[in-house]
Amino acid sequence: MSNNELSNLKQRLREFTEARDWDQFHSPKNLCMALSAEVAEITEHFQWLTEEQSQNIPAKKLKEVESELADTFIYLVRLADKLNVDLLKVAEEKIDVNEKRYPVEKAKGNAIKYTQLDE
Repeated sequence: MSNNELSNLKQRLREFTEARDWDQFHSPKNLCMALSAEVAEITEHFQWLTEEQSQNIPAKKLKEVESELADTFIYLVRLADKLNVDLLKVAEEKIDVNEKRYPVEKAKGNAIKYTQLDE
């Protein structure tokens, strides 16, 4: 996603929200809570699946997951917008941090936390 595409999405969400007079409800606290609820709805789709089942979701269920992913993304974009956070910039910065925390030679093939890599 380019900066321009993300900016266009943020603007469209602002207009959608303003047209419905919902900005009054879109405090960072409320958006964070809504985001958390949407992530839980994604989780619910995978809750009792095996690893293999989770990688081979039937088309109908995948459509439902896509809808929840979209809701999650929308709330994340709105929250970042309200906090004036450049999501693309901070994501790049976080990847840089994680590359240092998890050097390939120490982290490849395992899932332990960076604080345990040297133990």
